[in-house]
Amino acid sequence: MKKKVIVGLSGGVDSSVAAWLLKEQGYEVEGLFMINWHDSRGLLKGNCPYDEDITFAEMVARKLGIRLRTVDLSDEYRRRVVDYMFSEYAAGRTPNPDVLCNREIKFDSFALEALKHGADYIATGHYCRNEQAETSGGRVNRLLAGVDRNKDQSYFLCQVSQGQLDNVLFPVGSLTKPEVRKIATDLGLATAVRKDSQGICFVGKVDLPVFLQQKLEARKGRVIYVPAAKGFEGWGEGLPGEGISNEDLAMMVRAHRMSPGDGVTAGVHNGAHFYTVGQRKGLNLGGYKEPLFVIGTDTVNNIVYVGEGQMHPGLYRKGLLIKSEVVHWIRHDLAMKTGESRDYMVRIRYRQPLQHARIHAREEGYYIIFEKDQRGITPGQFAAWYDGEELMGSGAIHE
Repeated sequence: MKKKVIVGLSGGVDSSVAAWLLKEQGYEVEGLFMINWHDSRGLLKGNCPYDEDITFAEMVARKLGIRLRTVDLSDEYRRRVVDYMFSEYAAGRTPNPDVLCNREIKFDSFALEALKHGADYIATGHYCRNEQAETSGGRVNRLLAGVDRNKDQSYFLCQVSQGQLDNVLFPVGSLTKPEVRKIATDLGLATAVRKDSQGICFVGKVDLPVFLQQKLEARKGRVIYVPAAKGFEGWGEGLPGEGISNEDLAMMVRAHRMSPGDGVTAGVHNGAHFYTVGQRKGLNLGGYKEPLFVIGTDTVNNIVYVGEGQMHPGLYRKGLLIKSEVVHWIRHDLAMKTGESRDYMVRIRYRQPLQHARIHAREEGYYIIFEKDQRGITPGQFAAWYDGEELMGSGAIHE
């Protein structure tokens, strides 16, 4: 009897080819389309929340001769992803909704819905791989980077658990994007030349301040320009030894504590919670030799700090801290013990090249110290660490 796989058919080329590959491998394949968002407030013109996507999913299902169901998970998506977004922005942090969507929706709510329809496996169009390995404690799932390093999406799955990876298939993880496009073109799939989705997972590309104003009020405040020479410390290249003190670690991750006295008022903004470290667009300030970038925000006092040029030292930091309560290991059998230090390759945003770093596990959390200073370390985003191709764990950046 054939094993049944239910594919998260999104209306994009990757999930379309994933469904075809599974049929070719002899599985009984069905598609399941998730409706996760109905509200169009804040969406940029030409971006529909789901109506165009479902049309493409239906065309692909007909072409492949598979059944397509739909499920409305919008209540759960709002509660578990979007409300979290609003609360993080209100607190002055910058969340990553795509990471939360995978943990809370695609590999939880969606998976449970698929099981109701008799799925033996679920599958998605992610560019990553799931392999099993035997350890002294039993079988474990190894989440590996996709073969196409330019498209690798393992980072977005950095918060999933061992249990969520059981019975999950990633059919396109061993292919490159051009190979996927060619397969879709040869098959005559409607999604063959469709552009990849952009913006917030299942919501689309948004005007972020307008989107956030559904719950967060606009409040005018000061933009303060901080000169590059204003008291920023550099730590130089290299990694600290294992015997480094907690005090020194804390100093290495702590961002420069800016105050209004560090600079001069350069303009007005509509709410510090609408801005994030490293942001360039939306400041609407001219008259400088180089572009201005956000180097810090203070949501309590409603202040946005900016610096001039991509090399402004306020944009760079040596390390970061992840609080103990949010440290997450996919390979929990290899989790670090308090007091231990290990070298890993780390990324702090999607598509960032992996960076050499040393993780110091301490009672209060993980201090991640980089060999080279990193640009735009942003509280609320996720840092994920890798051992070779394998994603080991992650956590939301505290500071």
